[in-house]
Amino acid sequence: MNEQQQSLLVQSASRFPPPQGIKLSYGTAGFRADASILQSTVFRIGILAALRSLKTGGAVIGLMITASHNKVSDNGVKVADPAGEMLTQDWEPFADSVANAPDPESLIQLIADFAKKEDIPLNGSKGATVLLGRDTRPSGESLVEAAKQGICSVIGAVGIDIGVVTTPQLHWIVRARNKDSKPSASELDYFDQVSTSFRCLIDLIPNKSQHGIGKLIVDCANGVGGEKLQVLKQKLNWSDVEIRNSGEQGVLNEQVGADYVQKDKVAPQGFGPPDVGVRCASLDGDADRLVYFTIIPNGNNRINLVDGDKILSLFALFIKDQLSILTDYTNEYQPRVGVVQTAYANGASTKYLNQLGLHVIFTPTGVKYLHEKAHEFDIGIYFEANGHGTILFSNRFLRWLEDKKSTEKSLEKQNAAMRLWAVSKLINQAVGDALSGLLLVEAILQHMGWSVEKWNELYHDLPSRQLKVKVADRTAVVTTNAETIVEKPPGIQEAITALTVKYPQGRCFVRPSGTEDVVRVYAEARTQEAADELATSVAKLVDQFLGFHVGM
Repeated sequence: MNEQQQSLLVQSASRFPPPQGIKLSYGTAGFRADASILQSTVFRIGILAALRSLKTGGAVIGLMITASHNKVSDNGVKVADPAGEMLTQDWEPFADSVANAPDPESLIQLIADFAKKEDIPLNGSKGATVLLGRDTRPSGESLVEAAKQGICSVIGAVGIDIGVVTTPQLHWIVRARNKDSKPSASELDYFDQVSTSFRCLIDLIPNKSQHGIGKLIVDCANGVGGEKLQVLKQKLNWSDVEIRNSGEQGVLNEQVGADYVQKDKVAPQGFGPPDVGVRCASLDGDADRLVYFTIIPNGNNRINLVDGDKILSLFALFIKDQLSILTDYTNEYQPRVGVVQTAYANGASTKYLNQLGLHVIFTPTGVKYLHEKAHEFDIGIYFEANGHGTILFSNRFLRWLEDKKSTEKSLEKQNAAMRLWAVSKLINQAVGDALSGLLLVEAILQHMGWSVEKWNELYHDLPSRQLKVKVADRTAVVTTNAETIVEKPPGIQEAITALTVKYPQGRCFVRPSGTEDVVRVYAEARTQEAADELATSVAKLVDQFLGFHVGM
């Protein structure tokens, strides 16, 4: 690092002192905290994003200011790598160190040592580009400015503010500018691609006039998704969709949004008895999660939830159907389809997917693990129950599909190839995307002629319960086998197993939280009463080993 670079970094860093007595860590969702303490962290992650661009040969890197489904007073920052995916796990320890360096001198030394180890030029000989996006939180603008200051403190680095966008839009634009060789890709290109792909799928529906599925109401969590869904509604001339909780009156993520609906299993604010029987969907605050639901008649606002497991099952069924049309088993090339889940996936969904003949693989909790595993297949499908997920298509499969589109003589096979091609363009392959996911669900339901009730009947979830146990040190719990087996402390797994076998269709696991000092408990059983009892018993067991108290 030359003197000019060192001087610039010291001068800039001194304007953003870190909060005292607070340690932050970069998890799956980046850094998240109360917005009032994030200026220093966001400034420093701006530096990291610029270094990442230099390390990747000047590729465009994304930096998103959001706290997703957290309360409005929180905010956060996450980094998107050149393919639009999350920051490589190799850089997460550096992110932690940078965020928590106690003073400018320590920060500069960390950066100098890391740049040397990674062979990152810090002499202005190469340029770096970072795209900045934010959600609708009031704290977003000032944090974007802090990020810009960090980016610009690296000589040759430029920060480009693309304004208020969904998190998936930022990831999509980063991917398009790098992987898809569209250096000027913008939000407008995103809207054009997803709307064109959606229309293609609708145009390919056989007997389309017979497949009306009625009105859709979308809860947009009073976040950025409302504004963006309105654009899609206008582009598609989509009269059957009603947008609610678009942010004009309500509070971001307060009794609204996919996280609230999925966890509490109640209708969001602004929904009620008049909506009984109508297909409803819910996005989260930055529009990267999606769940569906219907309101139960006379149910005190209770709902029938159609969660990420059901979305995954719908996508997997549709893709399997199209492949079965397209492929005959004399072909040399057979696309490998893999479905990736975590232990939180309901056991009934896994059983259904196995019955379809699909290969189901489990990973630890966290989108970064699911996404990485999905890359191992020609078509990799993953979703968490919380509604975050996507579909990945290999380059080999897309080349094969391109050939099939143009050479297939059978109209039925040609249409199947075109449908799969449209899916690959509609779904956001960089990250889970509530808007593109919503359009794909709607296209498939129309193709099938299915109501949301028929979709929900694919299988019946086993009753489940989640609890958490507050602990002094969550790292005392060490798990293996995709977090389903506890290795440490010794003896606890045997006790969990002994409790679980007492319950018909019982399944239970515990894992340390990635964000809080708690151990999470998940239990399933044949009845809700049994699931509740199993979860409570195991939570008490965890408490005996290393906890303070049990909570929901």
